[in-house]
Amino acid sequence: MTHIAAGIERHHHITLCVGTAQEDYDFHTQVLGLKSVKKTALYDGDVPIYHLYYGNDVGLESTLVTTFPMRQSGRVGRRGTNQTKVLLLAVPDTALGYWRDRLRDHGFTVEELERFGEKQLHFTHPCGIEYALVGVTNDQREAHSSGPVPQEMGIHGTHGITVSVYDLDLSADFMTQGWSGRHTQEEGDHARFGVGQGGSGAIVDFVAEPGLGQAGWMHGEGIVHHTAFQVANFVAQDAVKDGLVGLGFTDVSDRKDRGYFDSVYVRTPGGAMFEATVSKSTGFVIDEPYEELGKNFQVPPVFADRREYLLSYLEPLQYS
Repeated sequence: MTHIAAGIERHHHITLCVGTAQEDYDFHTQVLGLKSVKKTALYDGDVPIYHLYYGNDVGLESTLVTTFPMRQSGRVGRRGTNQTKVLLLAVPDTALGYWRDRLRDHGFTVEELERFGEKQLHFTHPCGIEYALVGVTNDQREAHSSGPVPQEMGIHGTHGITVSVYDLDLSADFMTQGWSGRHTQEEGDHARFGVGQGGSGAIVDFVAEPGLGQAGWMHGEGIVHHTAFQVANFVAQDAVKDGLVGLGFTDVSDRKDRGYFDSVYVRTPGGAMFEATVSKSTGFVIDEPYEELGKNFQVPPVFADRREYLLSYLEPLQYS
């Protein structure tokens, strides 16, 4: 079968709704050793919410985890089926022992398991979202070079996501016909798909959990909000959208300017939100030089005329 959305290449970023900004910032930078790539605010809505970006030194696509700290809003997310539930990050396979000890030393409960032939360490973000570190070999993405974790042990970037669904078949149809995915493996109630060249940073896993209740989709603490996938340009992005609409997904969003990239969103049949993303040529240095990358808060254009209100409203965030 011809893949309609042939432009889907790999992950771009994964966005979570978390608790407090400080808790999240300390977890990602001090425990996981990721770089703070950008501190800004959510572009949607009229009430300010932080949007924090973490990744490697330059914020390379597929190294990025981004978060909306929701505690200040008082909104709590509802977990369940038809929702992305696990964020898998890639580390060197020789570093799993280091990470098991590091996480436990920081007070995290770590579960060791093997799935799809991969050794994984499972633990949870302080807000309750499940994470896994997966041991990989020959990952060419460079880890953050100047954080608390030695670079040779560091996180290369995203490995995959696990999406909880009621029915695997509907998600398989979407992945193969609408998202240029290939069904590569199956293990029990888990099915794995790859996009682009496949491998780490291009994996989507599904797990059938029909016994769970329906998840919520509003912004709210404790849930994964969406997963973004990289496409090369607007032509490829338009082809993805046109292909999805042709399949019947008429609720695909218009292109939205997110400052550092341009995005089109779709709600998949399994409920998880996916995004096709085109990076801007300037990347994250569009509003601050590389030497200052991620050090200072950047006011998004939507709040440009309310800068003082924005800065006074958002919860304090201490960082060096």
